[in-house]
Amino acid sequence: MQQSLITIAYIAASALFILSLGGLSRQETARRGNMYGIVGMLIALVATAAAMKVGGLPILVAALVPGLVIGAILASRVQMTSMPELVAILHSFVGLAAVLVGFATYLGPHQPMSAGESHLHTAEIFIGVCIGSITFTGSVIAFLKLRGSLSGKPLIIPGRHLINIIMLLITVGLGVAFFMSPDTSSGQWPLLAATILTGILGVHFIMAIGGADMPVVVSMLNSYSGWAAAAAGFMLSNDLLIITGALVGSSGAILSYIMCKGMNRSFVSVMLGGFGTEGATPSAGSGAAPAGEVTSIDANGAADLLLDAKKVIIIPGYGLAVAQAQHSLAEVCKILKERSVEVKFAIHPVAGRLPGHMNVLLAEANIPYDIVFEMDEINDEFPATDVAWVIGANDIVNPSALDDPASPIAGMPVLHVWESRTCIVMKRSMASGYAGVDNPLFYKDNTQMLFGDAKKVVDEILTAMRG
Repeated sequence: MQQSLITIAYIAASALFILSLGGLSRQETARRGNMYGIVGMLIALVATAAAMKVGGLPILVAALVPGLVIGAILASRVQMTSMPELVAILHSFVGLAAVLVGFATYLGPHQPMSAGESHLHTAEIFIGVCIGSITFTGSVIAFLKLRGSLSGKPLIIPGRHLINIIMLLITVGLGVAFFMSPDTSSGQWPLLAATILTGILGVHFIMAIGGADMPVVVSMLNSYSGWAAAAAGFMLSNDLLIITGALVGSSGAILSYIMCKGMNRSFVSVMLGGFGTEGATPSAGSGAAPAGEVTSIDANGAADLLLDAKKVIIIPGYGLAVAQAQHSLAEVCKILKERSVEVKFAIHPVAGRLPGHMNVLLAEANIPYDIVFEMDEINDEFPATDVAWVIGANDIVNPSALDDPASPIAGMPVLHVWESRTCIVMKRSMASGYAGVDNPLFYKDNTQMLFGDAKKVVDEILTAMRG
């Protein structure tokens, strides 16, 4: 009877996780999707506790309560600009958990199995530990890069692809040795060696990926963490972990594909690394540097342009998140709507440092969902737009992606802001974007550059409008 109830609870939790993913696919239902996920996880925890022996419950509580407290404190204090690095470090915990579960399963007591089941279980342990190790170290490096503790430049080691292949072949050899080991005392050493080697491989993979590709990396590590959780589910014979891990792994893989498509790059090219710098200087080999004079504007002039417009499209970027200017921007939008100005937001698939980063940022400021559009939905509207207002974005509005075949971002789909009657670009300086590529948009005749901190400048525009 108890086992039947636990199975029903696992099925219910799996259904809620599926509903959660469905809800998170749209801004209007995102809150509901989050609630489905919370309820599903609560059911899963209660069912897992019910399946344990009474003697193990104190250990579960001792591990669960500190985790709940730490997680709640971190989630409540994290800023939107730090959300990508929080997600990355959470992925590392999933990978580490898979490694620990693998060793505990292998070294702990075993239930009697047939020869076929034993071989399958051994393969599950080795694969799960290797995936978990790559996820753990790769996520830690991604966290350090996003945090700024490590340079955003790709670390290019001569012959790095050959090194990766050699490490993979050695890992396969260690897997054979582990599979052929007669007992746990001899098998733990190949498993430990494979763990260390795949951990080094995870570091090497992510270190070779530049800052411009970090949104895809975060999504990819999300997929890895899902497969690591699924592997842990196989090792523990836990159906819920298998289903949940497969959901996360597959959805992360699909999201990575969508983001790669948004950058006009293949997943393989992202994994091979080498693209993206810290954004301090134009990338070498990107063709001739843009030439021309920059036209500047102040906050009062920008306010006049916005108030005189009939249609305004706002393009947010990471600079908006850094400055925490979304709430002031929401007030500006309110004033424009009161003046019967049509206001829309254009979101590029890789805007920010995390998939959906800008959408969450705007939702935090209570900006209505129905005026927020994806790139494919709104790109054709720029020719009929009076003012395109770019706030803290750079690479996603770079016309060299279309005009310069020699540019590193050539072919990348971008927002055609230069097609509007006037384009206001807000930036701190003339420095290139996260991809390290200069932007010819700044020199176009219809572009007005507005320099300064986004929060300070938006507040000045808001004051001018109210005046």
